[in-house]
Amino acid sequence: MQNSKEYKLLNQINSPADLKKLEISQLPQLCDELRAFIIDALSCNPGHFASSLGVVELTVALHYVYNMPYDRIVWDVGHQAYGHKILTGRRERFDTNRKFKGISPFPSPAESEYDSFVSGHASNSISAALGMAVANRLQGDTKRKIVAVIGDGSLTGGLSFEGLNNMSSSQNDTMIVLNDNEMAIDPVVGGLSHYLTQITTSHFYNKLRYKGYILLRKVGLLKDSKGLIKFHNSVKSLLARQKSNIFECLNIRYFGPVDGHDVKELVRILTTIKDFEGPKVLHIKTVKGKGFEQAENAPTIWHAPGVFDENTGERKISNNEHQPPLYQDVFGKTLVELAEKNEKIVGVTPAMPTGCSMNLLGQKFPNRMFDVGIAEGHAVTFSAGMAKEGLIPFCNIYSSFAQRAYDNIIHDAALQKLNMVICLDRAGLVGNDGATHHGVFDIPALRCIPNLTIASPMNECELRNMLYTAQMPRKGVFVIRYPRGRAENEDWQHSFDEIPVGKGVCVKQGDDLAILSFGPLGNRAFEAIAEVEKSTAKTIALYNMRFVKPIDEALLNEIASKFKTVITIEDGALKGGFGSAVMEFFEDNNQNVQVHRMGIPDGFVEHGSVSELYQLVGLDKQSIIKTIKEIVC
Repeated sequence: MQNSKEYKLLNQINSPADLKKLEISQLPQLCDELRAFIIDALSCNPGHFASSLGVVELTVALHYVYNMPYDRIVWDVGHQAYGHKILTGRRERFDTNRKFKGISPFPSPAESEYDSFVSGHASNSISAALGMAVANRLQGDTKRKIVAVIGDGSLTGGLSFEGLNNMSSSQNDTMIVLNDNEMAIDPVVGGLSHYLTQITTSHFYNKLRYKGYILLRKVGLLKDSKGLIKFHNSVKSLLARQKSNIFECLNIRYFGPVDGHDVKELVRILTTIKDFEGPKVLHIKTVKGKGFEQAENAPTIWHAPGVFDENTGERKISNNEHQPPLYQDVFGKTLVELAEKNEKIVGVTPAMPTGCSMNLLGQKFPNRMFDVGIAEGHAVTFSAGMAKEGLIPFCNIYSSFAQRAYDNIIHDAALQKLNMVICLDRAGLVGNDGATHHGVFDIPALRCIPNLTIASPMNECELRNMLYTAQMPRKGVFVIRYPRGRAENEDWQHSFDEIPVGKGVCVKQGDDLAILSFGPLGNRAFEAIAEVEKSTAKTIALYNMRFVKPIDEALLNEIASKFKTVITIEDGALKGGFGSAVMEFFEDNNQNVQVHRMGIPDGFVEHGSVSELYQLVGLDKQSIIKTIKEIVC
């Protein structure tokens, strides 16, 4: 892909075995080349930029010291792993990263034996790595090394702490590398981030303990875990004022913090400690966006900056002056308007204030916006607690991330009939991030839960009105799902109108067929209907149902009295989704209506552009036209 003259060392490496042939003195040059390669590649093929730049030295050191793929690395979050992909045989295909039929944007065992575990979402590495380590030990393999690389705020996730707790009580030799860059997409918040910075104050203690450990191990005085614990306690008694850190309180050996951008020192430390018995943590300090000045100075913007000039750092942003707004911006600006009128409104998001535009509320009312870190379950229960005391929380979670808060939605919100709003951004197919990020399972997952209202707007005006409706008294748990991308119209900042809960509307009358839509795909159906009616003598009706729970039974009865065949269309999973709800109603009420469902088929959808993926699953305009014609002609 790149000019071979620019990457003298990197172009020799097609596997970690090639990397191991280099001298340690050559590794800094390799890191420079790898970082330049990533900058070059992502300047024209956008992806997760700053995170992978920050772990270049760590990536090289891990592959230099460990024996991959026999040894395992679990990357958490997986958008740190671009350098890993490049060093493990995918350099020549890296220009297909995140493209349709190209390499995956996250580690994928189906793609490479070097990718040990799927890691599109955060905080799963410690649990997965521990499971691997225990499984290998049970099967008699005590030589395989398991490494969990956790960073970009992933340690704030509750699953990480569950894994740490279990790790301390299980026999294993797992290595955790804590990539501490003080960032998720936005700056990491909360007590844990503050705590990690405090660990850096104990340089003398860490240095003394580390050197003493190495010396005593060499002379054979530390042969088992009992000796290790005794050594720890002895050092602590010499420095009475030194408090143990959280890892050591869990009997997990701690090393660091160390400079995560000194590749030769990382190799030395990893080589020294990789064979130590028992679980251990290597704490490294890194800079997100390292090596690209603009990314270092603004890591939030450069987390995924889009196309840019690699020489000047100028981002090539399209002119949006005469384009409709993003759905997320409609949400953010509308929430500010509502909060200005209703002082009980607060906002909650798990580490996505910029991504979901809740940062706008934070700018206007900093005391009423809460970024709780990567902790989706906590975000819901925290919101539920505020709702119990009379506030009206708007809890905004990406649809695919909300899967991690399922029990919280049931147990802590719906069961108590609390007045709160759950906004599911990025619903439907999201494009290049692929299977881990598509928001296609929320409708079937939530439709079976009592005491929920589940709505989806056809356009940005309906989104505003749904947000307005949801914050009104006695609305209960109100779920609103909407897609990534641009809305339908430029003119959207109108006065608010309450939408009757559970009521759909007829968008277009027709006699030969009815299409029932849920969400923005209704606009595509409207365009398809126009094309069909141009070329046939048929007329097709379109109904925007707006709610899947409660569904508009009166409107469904009206439709059943007029049509014998209907098409349902949704941007979610077919099994148990909106179309299933319509079919169930007709069946339960003895309505003789044939339902043709259009939605996401049973399976995980790969990565690619949104247009490519909707064509893949048969939800593009031409597929809708074809389906309509097959039925009416």
